Amino acid sequence: MAPGVGGVEPTVTLDQVPCWSDPDQRISPLSPTSAGSETPPSSFVSFSDPLTGDDAAAGPGGRGASRFPVDHEINSKIYLWRGNPWNLEVDAVVNSTNENLDEAHSSPGLHAAAGPGLAKECATLGGCRTGMAKMTNAYDLPARKVIHTVGPKYAVKYHTAAENALSHCYRSCLELLIENGLESIATGCIYMEAKNYPREPAAHVAIRTVRRFLEKQKDKIRAIVFCTTSSTDTEIYKRLLPLYFPRDKQEEEIAVLKLPADVGDENGETVIDERKIRIKPLPAGAANSKTPIPALADIPLPNSGLTRRRNSFKLDSYLDPAFMSIIKDPDLRRKEQWEKSAQANKGLNFANLLGFGDLGSPPLSATEEYSLHSRYLAKANSMNLSDIAEMKIIYRGGVDSEGRPVMVVVGAHFLLRCLDLERFVLYVVKEFEPLIQKPYAIVYFHSAASLQPQPDLGFMKRLQQILGRKHQRNLHAIYVLHPTVGLRTAILAMQLFVDREVWKKVVYVDRLVQLFRYVPREQLTIPDFVFQHDLEVNGGKGIIVDPRTKHVYQRPSG
Repeated sequence: MAPGVGGVEPTVTLDQVPCWSDPDQRISPLSPTSAGSETPPSSFVSFSDPLTGDDAAAGPGGRGASRFPVDHEINSKIYLWRGNPWNLEVDAVVNSTNENLDEAHSSPGLHAAAGPGLAKECATLGGCRTGMAKMTNAYDLPARKVIHTVGPKYAVKYHTAAENALSHCYRSCLELLIENGLESIATGCIYMEAKNYPREPAAHVAIRTVRRFLEKQKDKIRAIVFCTTSSTDTEIYKRLLPLYFPRDKQEEEIAVLKLPADVGDENGETVIDERKIRIKPLPAGAANSKTPIPALADIPLPNSGLTRRRNSFKLDSYLDPAFMSIIKDPDLRRKEQWEKSAQANKGLNFANLLGFGDLGSPPLSATEEYSLHSRYLAKANSMNLSDIAEMKIIYRGGVDSEGRPVMVVVGAHFLLRCLDLERFVLYVVKEFEPLIQKPYAIVYFHSAASLQPQPDLGFMKRLQQILGRKHQRNLHAIYVLHPTVGLRTAILAMQLFVDREVWKKVVYVDRLVQLFRYVPREQLTIPDFVFQHDLEVNGGKGIIVDPRTKHVYQRPSG
């Protein structure tokens, strides 16, 4: 195929695509390119190192041994390409389509590049089920074959089923590749925005499934190319690839800290505890015992009912708890959760008596918090929450005096404008998500706000569980302007009953000029009534307010 002839994009061979393991694809974080200039738009992207930064200094720990150790042979088979797969000269390209395999719902540009023969062959296949894959010829494409697969619809309620169906899409494509004696494949993101699948969770599923497949079949595959067509997807893959395909021990150690709690089973599918078969080996004593196991015909059967004679045979000795025990029985786990909940209700009634709400819900594990956060984030990303944004209850500020990003919360706006609490929580999750990845701060304007009725601490506890442990770990401070006695009491209650680690980070600020010591004035958008409230409460003593710019100055002494 001649480059550029008739408006057709040139064919790209595999040796022109950056390989994940190439050392020249890693840019030092101190280099001029990464520090000052923006990477030029090009299909031949260079990989920056997304793991270097503030979080990298934390070092290894926390979650034990790496679940995805460095494997240079596997890394040499991974490529990342900014562009459509149709231009790549590989054995097979993947088409994300619907159950009917029709042209209208296929990956954009595929049928135009392949020619009319592709649609005609697709019509003879009889469709394709979600999570499965079928192969056709590639016709006018540089590739030899096209593998068609159907991604799942996404709903928060059925996120586990969607994850496993998406994982099966990638695995089906790779299995079909091997079955047909092919060795290289290029795939775009097998999710459709029309099916509401959130981008980043989909990328986690894709990358970990490919990693697990290569661990078993690396001798049969020469190259897997992840193709992205948007800057958003490109940045997601550049950030997540080092977690599952670390290139050195430093990346492996940092990935231990950054990987999600649930990275699936040996195939990359989400693990469902209730469906696991969890059998441990025979105990050493029973395994070495010379006592023969009685034949089934020799075991006397009960004569009536479902009862059995416990001494009638020796099978009980082989049904030892050590043999039949499971990691933890789901029913037993639920019982323990109920007991925790009952204990929490018993111990925290004091908060309810004070009018701060019910704190009876049991604590969540790290895995449960991650799952909860992921579900809320996925739902938030699928919704239009512009009406909540217009309320200006929370909004991004600039940075504090040490360069940490700031989120601004206006208490009076919440009390007056927030009518739909569920949509507000979704908006909070969506807005906080970029900030909580690194250290950040919150500025809360309590000016002219009232704490009647009292805040529900049960709601505050749930909100913190939804935001997750990154929020707790990376929150540097909460600067509270114009606190009242009622607010101080509520925060004390939150320290005692909700989360001491988070609420001990509160810094009370009585005057605007004091706030500007922590967050410079030019980094904040401040409502007019906050200035007015500050003048009323503090009497304007010691400050001058510019009526045009709203800048606050310290009055010169003397």
